Amino acid sequence: MPTVTHELAGFAPAKVNLTLHVLGRRSDGYHELESLVVFADAGDQLTFVAGAELELDVRGPTADVSGPAGDNLVLKAARLLAERVDGLRLGRFMLDKRLPVAAGLGGGSSDAAAALRLLVLENALAPGDPRVVDAARATGADVPVCLDPRPRMMRGVGEILSAPVALPKLPAVLVNPGVAVPTAGVFKALAAPSLAPAAKPDDPIATDADMNEVIAAVAARRNDLEAPAISLQPVIAEVLTVLRAFSACRLARMSGSGATCFGLFNSAQDADAAARSLQALQPGWWVQATVFG
Repeated sequence: MPTVTHELAGFAPAKVNLTLHVLGRRSDGYHELESLVVFADAGDQLTFVAGAELELDVRGPTADVSGPAGDNLVLKAARLLAERVDGLRLGRFMLDKRLPVAAGLGGGSSDAAAALRLLVLENALAPGDPRVVDAARATGADVPVCLDPRPRMMRGVGEILSAPVALPKLPAVLVNPGVAVPTAGVFKALAAPSLAPAAKPDDPIATDADMNEVIAAVAARRNDLEAPAISLQPVIAEVLTVLRAFSACRLARMSGSGATCFGLFNSAQDADAAARSLQALQPGWWVQATVFG
């Protein structure tokens, strides 16, 4: 009797840093961060079919600029988990790449986390299996927060995660002007001072906060990488100016190390209208109306 194969499907949502504070540079060269992370309903799609060999096929609108498949974090995550789980069933991944690359949206990290979730399902592992968490950490700094994509505070170099933060849905528009911003270059431009011995953490956002209170709390914070990223790619400032010109835009900021920016809007209808207007105004930009949650 022929073997029956089955396909598993997963979603790799865009990771957005609503806030990003660089607390300082550690003695090992890494930077201590504090960031309020949310996830969009826009992202990449990943499917998996069990097989004898570990493979990856990348397709989709941004596949051509995503780099060699052999360097993809999906394969790295799978290999690292196989090193930790004897007899792990592997197979062929198919990645539909839709997020812009090197964009401050954690696309590669989210893809890797989605791959780990599919391998957890295929191998009947517990979602919180410490071997899975360890493989996520070894894959990349942003992968652990993407394993369970819910709003959280992320600290350290990404390895210290709060419990999920209950936030209301936030209508938004994501905009990338078509430029890549290497993270290392942004940190070099920041020239952060050495880490202070006792950095005061941000006050938590109330779990019962409404949209107005959340936006006010986010507005009172910042993204420390925004200014250095603009110094490298001035078009980011143009994106922010265009977003802030919409009367329904409550807050516009860059995500991560850029160059993607987000605008928070009063309603999904306002976000959709702004996205349509932006696409007509700047057809070369990547624009996506979405909801953060």
